[in-house]
Amino acid sequence: MSELAVFLALATLGVAAWIVVRVQKLFEEKHRAMLTDLHDGLAKQADRLDAKLDQRLDQISSRVSERLDEGFRKTNETFVSVMQRLATIDEAQKKIETLTGSVVSLQELLGDKRSRGAFGEVQLEALVRNVLPPAGFEMQYTLSSGARVDCVLRLPAPTGLVCVDSKFPLENYRLMIEGKAPEAQKAFRADVKRHVDAIADKYIIENETSDGAVMFVPAEAVFAEIHAYHAEVVDYANARRVWIVSPTTLMAVLNTARAVLKDVETRKQIHVIKDALGRLGQDFRRFEERMRRLADHIRQAHEDAEDVQTSSRKITQQFQKIEAAELDELPEKPPVKVVRVAE
Repeated sequence: MSELAVFLALATLGVAAWIVVRVQKLFEEKHRAMLTDLHDGLAKQADRLDAKLDQRLDQISSRVSERLDEGFRKTNETFVSVMQRLATIDEAQKKIETLTGSVVSLQELLGDKRSRGAFGEVQLEALVRNVLPPAGFEMQYTLSSGARVDCVLRLPAPTGLVCVDSKFPLENYRLMIEGKAPEAQKAFRADVKRHVDAIADKYIIENETSDGAVMFVPAEAVFAEIHAYHAEVVDYANARRVWIVSPTTLMAVLNTARAVLKDVETRKQIHVIKDALGRLGQDFRRFEERMRRLADHIRQAHEDAEDVQTSSRKITQQFQKIEAAELDELPEKPPVKVVRVAE
């Protein structure tokens, strides 16, 4: 009986041992299968993450390229607009510079024997053309009354047209200087007054010309004679609003007129320059705003790329741990209890 019990106990122990070995083998196979499935799943997940990461990076790169292309295009448009504005400003500057051309000094003018000997219209035209721009005067101008004046100065309002007459009588002046006619001095004064009256009557027209006219005396000596010894003639001319000028004093008048014309033209061009600079400033402000937005997009793309790189680094570390079998150890198996069979 005791031998049978021992046999049964041994058989039971063998069966239990076989069961334990079988269960352990099955557990190990399932454990390997789980690890294989986990590895395959992680590999597939890694592939999907890599694909998504590549797609995301491609999208970011495409967006950055589009933004950069758009920024460069708009920048190019802005600089083209800037060059056009600068060309406008340069053109305005050239118009201003044309007003300062063709100026002859007083010394050169007085040294020109032809101009000094030509008297009248030739000397007047030489003076005017060498000081004023073409738009500032007109020779042989016909008024509404039909009278033709030697020259008109086109000044801005309220002055308007200023008539200049150069037909000065010299016959009695020569007689007076030569002393050949006792009454030449009186006749000379009468000639000057008659000429003043003719200028005032023909060349001062209300609402058409200025309220004064200019009598050009083509010789400095004659001008000096009138102002030195015939003050009553000068007072009479001023009362009729006729100003007597010589080549020297006419130069002063013309330079004043040129300064007035230049100031008016400059004021017009200043508005053009101011408008061009205003538009240029607006273009620069738009350019600055667009560059700021582009910088924000680039900075955001950089931050997104860093976040993606951080996620990729963490995933890679997990893969390395799995491949190194750095898993938590399995719990220990409970000891096998031996059942004693009663004898």
